[in-house]
Amino acid sequence: MSISKRCSGLTPFLVMEILEAAQAMERNGESIIHMEVGEPDFDTPACVKRASCEALDKGHTHYTHSLGLIELREAICDDYRERYGVTIDPANIAITQGTSPAMLALFSAILEDGDQIITSDPCYACYDNFISFAGAEQVKIPVYEDDAFQYRVSAIREALKVNNNIKAILINSPANPTGTLLSKERMQAIAELAEQHDLWIISDEIYHGLVYEGQEHSILEFTDRAFVLNGFSKLYAMTGWRLGYLIAPPEFMRTLQTACQNFFISPNSMAQWGGVAALKEAEPDVARMKRIYNERRLYILDRLIGMGFDIKHAPTGAFYVLVNMRHLAAKFDGSSLKLAYDILEKAKIGVTPGIDFGEGAEGFIRFSYATSMENIKEGMDRLEHYLEVSA
Repeated sequence: MSISKRCSGLTPFLVMEILEAAQAMERNGESIIHMEVGEPDFDTPACVKRASCEALDKGHTHYTHSLGLIELREAICDDYRERYGVTIDPANIAITQGTSPAMLALFSAILEDGDQIITSDPCYACYDNFISFAGAEQVKIPVYEDDAFQYRVSAIREALKVNNNIKAILINSPANPTGTLLSKERMQAIAELAEQHDLWIISDEIYHGLVYEGQEHSILEFTDRAFVLNGFSKLYAMTGWRLGYLIAPPEFMRTLQTACQNFFISPNSMAQWGGVAALKEAEPDVARMKRIYNERRLYILDRLIGMGFDIKHAPTGAFYVLVNMRHLAAKFDGSSLKLAYDILEKAKIGVTPGIDFGEGAEGFIRFSYATSMENIKEGMDRLEHYLEVSA
């Protein structure tokens, strides 16, 4: 029996490859500074843990509605109304076991073989595999460091002229791996372009709330022809809770519900009650985490610039800095993957190679500052030493 083409075509998630290599080195007694994974180092807020424990004590250990608890869906509606001034019906929300299952259900529901989705290059590494698994393909639009890695609407317009099967445009703001925001003006222009061409917009809003300069905007402020991906992992330090959600137009909800019933049955009941508490009670915890992230952001930018790296546009959201290291990668035939392994081996720092996010980031390295200031300082000291001995 052979492995299916569907799964054999999946490409590795390189950040996990680096993490696993780093963990193997740690098992051999080496000290590694982890700046590769985008996982908050903070503990989940106490109010969230308390609410989930209370749910256990009350016997909330059974299946919930396949779309999730109505209390959680209503809390999400309240959150979007307060943050963005948009009105959402709880019936148009599906709670999922993390945002990745939301993507699986969404792409399964809207894509046919041969369909195309516009994505930026670079973009989140796993988009490609979700899209190809559904039988579709990406139309990659280069975004550039000089332009803060924002979509150029003119480039999207040109892509629409030469591709006949484009069904949707995928945006991610604040973005992984760049940490930059799509401006309100560009987001609105993309929404208008999508409506003109009868396209859908998929907006990955998982890093909303983690913005230090400027203001994030939901795509729902500009159009109803949109799907929103979001969750609790990043903003509320709840990665292990596996709690996400999808907001969709009403005509898709029955299909999405059927997919959720079959693929997932229902989300985790205790985690959902934790999600309710996160939305209603965790704002002080979020403010504290956000303040500390910003301190780390400013520190790592200062150190990187001090080492001579040219950060053309400071990242203002999420917890990443994407650094142009092509002059260093040139020693490895331009390979950011080989450079990342060299940094891991010699400097004992786990970093993410830019190629994980597309050809547009080849030669770049992504640093995550979702780790302690102590670790960041040590990591920057090690990187500085690495540069000195590699000169």
